[in-house]
Amino acid sequence: MAKFKTDLETDRPSDEMRDISVDFDFTSNALASILYKQGDTAVLVCVSKDARLPNWFPRDATKGWVNAEYSLLPGSTDSRFRRERRGAKGRTFEIERLIARSLRAGVDLEQLGPISLNVDCDILNADGGTRCASITAASIALRLAIRRLIDSGVCLPPASRPTFEQSKAGYKPAALKGEEATAHENSVMPHDIAALSVGLIDGKTWLDLDYILDSNADVDMNVIMTSDGRYVEIQGTGEEATYSRADNDALLDLANIGLEQLHAKQIELMDGRN
Repeated sequence: MAKFKTDLETDRPSDEMRDISVDFDFTSNALASILYKQGDTAVLVCVSKDARLPNWFPRDATKGWVNAEYSLLPGSTDSRFRRERRGAKGRTFEIERLIARSLRAGVDLEQLGPISLNVDCDILNADGGTRCASITAASIALRLAIRRLIDSGVCLPPASRPTFEQSKAGYKPAALKGEEATAHENSVMPHDIAALSVGLIDGKTWLDLDYILDSNADVDMNVIMTSDGRYVEIQGTGEEATYSRADNDALLDLANIGLEQLHAKQIELMDGRN
């Protein structure tokens, strides 16, 4: 059992992930929703289809958009977190932008078509790694939402979409089925996205930082990766120490091991899901 400077302890091995569980359709009104738990960190992700594209899109736009919002709920931390009633600020705004651009890295917006999706990530319980858990969970919920839009005939390949005149006349093309639906899903979202935190504590690398590990870390790093092994973003910070190129490589190597596990879990969870 490791003991750290905060006098808190952990019995989790340094290269072991926290347990993950997912409840699908946790809420009934969203296009797709999941309750995602990674250890004691719990995030509710809901995906909604907006009524229209953002105002800055051209009227004849052929591509879509994916946006994200993030919130720590008041009871998610050990002392009440005050609601940000006048919009996201500081840390929250930065995390929202990170989640949104990470998700868009896995989506072909032209194949999505003129559809705007909003992904809400609400932290029910925070025990470290909330932004990373939000990204991993949001990727699962986003794929489910896209799958449902394809099944309902709302999301179609460019060549199958009705023209403006056809839509005005009430023409609705048939939804894709079977292999065609699967092929289009993989065109819209070619890659899943997963994120994971790693840290350096007294010269030792640790995987999937919870609050105890994060509060003791000399260096922490958030790593976001596509399922084909390409990085979306790497956020490495020396909290109370500097770190070497060798340390950086060791942290990335450990993160890659965990991210491969997360991508495998995403595939497992979505197998046969509709």
